[in-house]
Amino acid sequence: MTLVIGTDEAGYGPNLGPLVVAASVWRVAASLPDAEAALATAVAAAMRAGGAAAAAPLWADSKQIYRAGAGFDALERGVVIGLLASGAALPGDWPALEAAVGPISPPGGCTGEWRELQSITLPRLSAAADCLAVAHNVRAALAAAGVSLERIACRGIYPRTFNSQLLGGSNKSDILSQATLDLAAALREERPDEPALIWCDRHGGRKRYGGLVSRHFDTPLVQALEETAARSAYNVPARAGLPQATCRIEFCVGGEARVPVALASMTAKYVRELAMHAFNNAWSQRLPGLQPTAGYPVDAVRWRRDADAAIRGENLAEDDLWRRV
Repeated sequence: MTLVIGTDEAGYGPNLGPLVVAASVWRVAASLPDAEAALATAVAAAMRAGGAAAAAPLWADSKQIYRAGAGFDALERGVVIGLLASGAALPGDWPALEAAVGPISPPGGCTGEWRELQSITLPRLSAAADCLAVAHNVRAALAAAGVSLERIACRGIYPRTFNSQLLGGSNKSDILSQATLDLAAALREERPDEPALIWCDRHGGRKRYGGLVSRHFDTPLVQALEETAARSAYNVPARAGLPQATCRIEFCVGGEARVPVALASMTAKYVRELAMHAFNNAWSQRLPGLQPTAGYPVDAVRWRRDADAAIRGENLAEDDLWRRV
């Protein structure tokens, strides 16, 4: 068996809301050199079983499925089906979603501008019965090809934590890389006796990741296989006593073309969109007529200007609201 982990993020650029990092974890009945091809074949069969001929693909780069407020139903459907296919229960609300994927709430809990998260009912738009039926077919098709979707994991980094790391000497790319590799290393550690492939999208303009991989995977012997404009690849040697458990990690431009990365991309986007939905609901209650924002720089400045009176009325600390860049 080979473990395959795909990672991606949503919210790397905005000034408002969380940066969300996600991963999907798969097991493939193939050797490490053959795992990618075997997984691709199995996923293609699963997509057909899941109705890939629908208006939107079941799993693809989140930017392909959800743009400018359109396509949330397809985004949610893909994530929920992924969770169900991994064996998770249907998440009925934010706490249930967090129980399935990991810590996605602010460190202080869902209070203040995040209080609306507690009252979100899930799925918001997708039909639960459809998701359950499709997930059953997808899981069976994967199993028939010797593949299982093991789990989907997620982490949310909210403004105060993000700003604290910046003040500690990290830059934005460091924060993304550290969060991604922490998550990937923890998931890889769940099956340290199996060889592993870890696929990441490229983090900003960074090309060299050897030191980060060495630190987060606790080994000084990381071998750089390739460091080009398109891809950075590393071999992480087997740990003592586990001679077969080698690990290869790649950071690729356009990594979302691989379904494990695409599903991670969709999950991160889904969690962030739910968070921003709650954020906008909370602030519109404080200031009726306030137009919502996705939190990206130009519109974030507009939103902050329009919301200035409400922000001052809340006595909200700068670092609790505004992510520095």
